[in-house]
This record gives sequence, structure tokens and C-alpha cells, in this order.
Amino acid sequence: MVDDEPGMRNFMMRMLAPRCRRVEEAADTVAAQRLIDAAPFDLVILDNVMAGRTGIEWLGELRQGGFFGEVVLITAFADLETAIQALRAGASDFVLKPARANQILNAVARALDRARLRRENFVLRRQLAAQPVTSAGTGGIVGRSAAIVQLRAVVARAAPLPTTVLITGESGTGKEVTARALHFGSPRADKPFVPVNCAAIPPDMLESELFGHLKGAFTGATAAREGLFSYAQGGTLFLDEIGELPLAMQSKLLRVIEDKRVRPVGAEREAPIDIRLVAATNAELPAAVAAGRFRQDLFYRLNVLSIPIPPLRDRIEDIEPLARLFMSDLSERLGMPPLALTPEVLSDLETYRWPGNARELRSVIERSLIIGSFPGDLVAGATRRRPASEETLEAIEKNHVLAVLEAVGGNKAEAARRLGVSRKTLDRKVAVWNA
Repeated sequence: MVDDEPGMRNFMMRMLAPRCRRVEEAADTVAAQRLIDAAPFDLVILDNVMAGRTGIEWLGELRQGGFFGEVVLITAFADLETAIQALRAGASDFVLKPARANQILNAVARALDRARLRRENFVLRRQLAAQPVTSAGTGGIVGRSAAIVQLRAVVARAAPLPTTVLITGESGTGKEVTARALHFGSPRADKPFVPVNCAAIPPDMLESELFGHLKGAFTGATAAREGLFSYAQGGTLFLDEIGELPLAMQSKLLRVIEDKRVRPVGAEREAPIDIRLVAATNAELPAAVAAGRFRQDLFYRLNVLSIPIPPLRDRIEDIEPLARLFMSDLSERLGMPPLALTPEVLSDLETYRWPGNARELRSVIERSLIIGSFPGDLVAGATRRRPASEETLEAIEKNHVLAVLEAVGGNKAEAARRLGVSRKTLDRKVAVWNA
């Protein structure tokens, strides 16, 4: 609440304090700016006519500084010019003096509802555009293997804490499911969970996507836009494929983690943030650090608590519960009757090595539902398990490499990245195997 009249501030504080989690007051824009620089606020109630700068003038500076919160302007002058100036400066609403309590409360409620709906719509649009969650969605981590039992125990202990978490594991093992479990088990569960695939955003757009930008900050920036850090305010930001961040963005992310402040592109000021950060990668970050592709100081900041997720081939006990979950979810989503998971089908599923992990298992179940039955060979050309006594180290290596190549559609560059070897090494091995 920013007003130079003590009586008005006292009236507003007594009215708003019982209804809001936190309310602060300032007698002028200088004091108000100090408060906004120190902590995040959802809403500013601003008197227009004050000594020094007017409310509209300061509002323009607020927007240029990267403040995206709602602003309700209070004015004693109802002329059209003031209204136009207020809207151009970025006011969400304005109330005429003398104002009754219900008028102010209604304006506050409208502004906060508008902000909440805008952020919810943004998060929901991102979720709809993303691929389906590869495991139990927000319902929990599914499996009965010792590794999954331990994973659930670690998540239960870590979820209530604000600690930064790094989740590691192959593609498709359920890293986002684990991140969601951390979020929904935390005190932030009623706030947004914002997932970001760092590898899917063009490098030149990453800073704008993460931190936001002001109008005119770069070519094509026709309007100001909040970044993903702002949309996750109060909740959890999940940075998937963190190993794909360019080095320049790694240094900026490190500063955000250390200072808990973001600077939108083109903004003059930094804005405080309150989020829980969870990162994930399928890359070997220590190897990337040694090779100079990933900052060591950022790795230490992210790796406060590391949660590794083993591949599906190492936890055969989880294949049946995952298959039953996917069958139930997908049959309902597709409007098709579920197929019976007979002992023969389950045996077939459990002998496959699943280079694509739970994501590939889900795809097999969906394909079978669409066809209407399980094909004779569930995974044509699959690399299957052999009894340990029959497997040599060379055969295991060959089978795994070829399975990864098949999973990525023959893309050797991607296969080499997933395997953690150079492209030259992969080419040499494939040539030796005549594959």
C-alpha cells in the first residue's frame, strides 16, 4: 500500500491485513521501491497524487524495471486523460477517492484473480503442449523394486525442504514424475509446478523464456512478458535437460540461484523470486564439467541433493505395475477396452531391455491398444535378455549399443551422447560389428 496520507494507509492496513498473507505500507515511492527490491509482491495499491513523483510516473518506472505484478491505482480525479495514462503505464484497475471498503476489496480480488488465472492458463497450456507424463503423472512414483522403494523414501524426506535437487537418469526413466512428487509433497503444492525442457528452447531465446523481457528489449518483443521463473513464483521450477544449457546461460542461472533475483531482458532492475528449483539430466555432468562443457560451480549448486533413477532394465519388478498403470490410463484416455496382461505377455515384456525405459513401455502399451491386441512379437527386432551365463561383456556392450541406436532411430550423434562416448568411438564399434 503506497500512499502519503497516514490516515488512508491506516485504514487500508486494518482492512487488508486480516485478509492477506503479508501487507506492507510505504509513505512514498522511494520507500515502496526498497520493499519491492527486497521481496516479491503480487499486488501494489498505489495513490496517484503524492509529493515528488505521481503514482503513474512511478508505475511506468516499475514496469520498465521488470515488475509484472498487478497494480491498482487510487485517484481522486476521474478524468479520461488520467484513466488513459494509468492504463498505458500498466495499471490493472483504478479506484476513485473517496473509496468504500467493498470497492477496494473488489478491486483487489479482481486483480489477484486475474493474475492467478493468467498464470494457471499459462502453466496448463504448457502441460497440454508437452508430451504425456511417462509414469504415474502426479499420482506418485510407481514400482515395487528396492530401488523405487528407496526412491520414494528419499522423495518423502526431501519434499518438505527447500533444498535444490538434481535428478539423474536415462531418458524415459521418470525424472519429471519424481520432480512432480517432490513438488506435490512440499508446502508449495498449491502453487505452480512449471516444467522447462532446456534442450527444446533455442539458445537465443533461453534468457527471455526463463527471465522474461520488456517491450522493445529485442527485435520482435512487441509486448512485455513474464519469464518462467515468474510463473513459478511460490512454487517449483523444473529444469529438465539442464546439461544442454549453453555456458553463457549457465553463468546467469548460477547468479539467479545465488541471489534469488532475476533480471528480465531489457530491465534496469532485478526482481526477487521465491521458487524451489529442481533440475534433471540424462548426461554425466561430472564428465561434462571435466570437459569444460558445464560450469563446476553451477554443478555444485545444483547437486545439493542428487537423486539417481536406475534404468528400467535394472528393475524388472517394476515392469508389471507400470504396464498395468499405463494400460488403465491409456484405455480410459483412448476410450478402448483394456487388454489382458497375461503371464505370457508379461514374460515377453520382462525379457526386453527397454532402452527407452518407461516412455518406451508406455508407447508399446498404447500401440497394442490401438491395434486391439498384443502383436506376436511385442518389440520387433528387440534386444532381449539372455541368461547371465551366456552373456559375454562384449555381447552385453553390443546389445546395449544397438538397442540405444534403435531407440533413437539410427541417429548416431544422439546415441553417442546418450552412451557417453565420442561419435568416432561409436562409428568404430558399429563398423567392427558390421551393424
